[in-house]
Amino acid sequence: MLSKHHLQKTLLFFLFFVLAGIAPAMAAELKYKLEMPEPHTHYFEVSATLEGARKKYIDFTMPVWAPGSYLVREFAKNVEGFNATDGAGKALRSEKIDKNTWRVYSNRASEVTVNYKVYAYELSVRTSYLDATHGYVNGTSMFMYPEGYEKQAGTLTVVPHKSFGKVATGLKQVSKFTYTFPNYDVLADSPLEIGNHEVYTFEVNGVPHEVAMYGDGNYEPERLMKDMKRVVEESVAIMGELPIDRYVFIVHNLQRGGGGLEHLNSTTLQTSRFNYGTESGYTGFLSLVAHEYFHLWNVKRLRPAPLGPFNYNEENYTRLLWVSEGITSYYDDLIVRRAGLMPEQRYLDVVAGSISNVENTPGNKVQSVSESSFDAWIKYYRQNENSNNAEVSYYTKGGVLGQLLNMEIMKSTNGAKSLDDVMRSMYNRYYKQLDRGFTEKEFQAAIEQAAGHSMDAFFRDYVHGTSTPDYNKYFNAAGLRLVNLNEQNVSGSWGATTSFNDGRLTITGVTRGSSAYEAGLNVKDEVIAINGYRVGNDIDRYVGGVQPGDELEVLISRDGILQIVPVKVLKDTRVRYKFEKIEKPTSAQLEIYNKWLGIKGA
Repeated sequence: MLSKHHLQKTLLFFLFFVLAGIAPAMAAELKYKLEMPEPHTHYFEVSATLEGARKKYIDFTMPVWAPGSYLVREFAKNVEGFNATDGAGKALRSEKIDKNTWRVYSNRASEVTVNYKVYAYELSVRTSYLDATHGYVNGTSMFMYPEGYEKQAGTLTVVPHKSFGKVATGLKQVSKFTYTFPNYDVLADSPLEIGNHEVYTFEVNGVPHEVAMYGDGNYEPERLMKDMKRVVEESVAIMGELPIDRYVFIVHNLQRGGGGLEHLNSTTLQTSRFNYGTESGYTGFLSLVAHEYFHLWNVKRLRPAPLGPFNYNEENYTRLLWVSEGITSYYDDLIVRRAGLMPEQRYLDVVAGSISNVENTPGNKVQSVSESSFDAWIKYYRQNENSNNAEVSYYTKGGVLGQLLNMEIMKSTNGAKSLDDVMRSMYNRYYKQLDRGFTEKEFQAAIEQAAGHSMDAFFRDYVHGTSTPDYNKYFNAAGLRLVNLNEQNVSGSWGATTSFNDGRLTITGVTRGSSAYEAGLNVKDEVIAINGYRVGNDIDRYVGGVQPGDELEVLISRDGILQIVPVKVLKDTRVRYKFEKIEKPTSAQLEIYNKWLGIKGA
């Protein structure tokens, strides 16, 4: 309660501002409205109202990228019809001052509203989409923010088309189709599914999980919810707690689809609608669920220092995507395995296949996984015909390095610790205690603390370098031996991929070091004949059984000019790995193996 003296001072202070013609600044309020009156046109209509700013001008900015997808996508390209008004509905002058910023000359108006349309017809997990069947909104591609008010709380009101009856989102609902957000980061990080989707639910540790399924599919709801719940439970078992009070899965079942994008308390997943009908398709979807759900901790909370607070106007560089994405890839199949939803041998085959994939990628010897992380903005999402020769995936190789780190920690501690302990300790330290991102040195230090020794050589050779690991040195800890099934293979390699269209066979890719590469065959060459025989769409008949030392005369058309390219066939050096269990494993090896794969009571 204010004393009489303090009350008098407050009134005098207020009177001074009134007499001086200066009103005390109002607390700012931010309100968005999202409408879709004509879904078939693919246009959303957005209005954003800022109250209490009272500035000479306000800049409204559309982000250029979506967190979790490291590519500048220029979302402003889809904006049309930008205009601004004050609280009385009077038009305010505005102009575009750069590629994604609109300046509104508000003349210190107490209320400013901007209106614009967004063309949304790209159905991916990173963009927005609207048609007569549903609407999907990814926040950074839809909502501008007033600069300087990124931390401002606000509300979003959704006005669904009259044919749509449901909205699924991780935002907190305060009334029907009205939601609140504490700051722009949360609004941008909370996608919305709008339409007539099916809704299923399950609960883990008292936390409700909602599954919004758009599109038909050959899934069995009861089985799928049971198995998704097991995936969630296994994820929580690894990290020790659920840092949310609600979670939403948005699932798009499409003719062709794949991939996901993580968010603070939700995710969007895309899959082929009939993908659930086979064992590989079903477990593949569950691995996708596990991957995006594990991001709940790894990247959305435990994050590299550059990934938050976000700069929505330009690239946010880090060399640690191999940790954020790659180690999450290590966990996705492992979580499904530990949940009892993937057979033991199938999981081992998946791991061996990932190693084969990395070692059969020529770019693995060119680009380190830390470089791959840093260059994601210009390379990973912009693949071309030479990418396989020059790049390595921070997803796949990061997952393989996660396997090796886990084995090293388990071997060094006789199974007492694993990579699980590292992820938990880092989550507790950097997210819960320090509330900040971690650095490369801090990640290495956490690995070293768990393993009990220096990991300098590992990080120098395999993370920042391109050396080939001695895989058996690591997997021996679990009583496994990695065997190359192609060891005795003496066949030759052709080394070019082709496509057959409109009666023409065209080279689409050439593998570095292969017969075709060394001979000088190029992408876009039309292959007409081999050894005097015309080639149609059956090129394997002529190159499938070649042996090292064979010589081929390849007639091609390059830029309309016929020429013969002599090709000397080289040995096929590709590997095909498979795990074998060693004979008479020790009790320590068996203990590590069982703990790794979640085999209980063995």
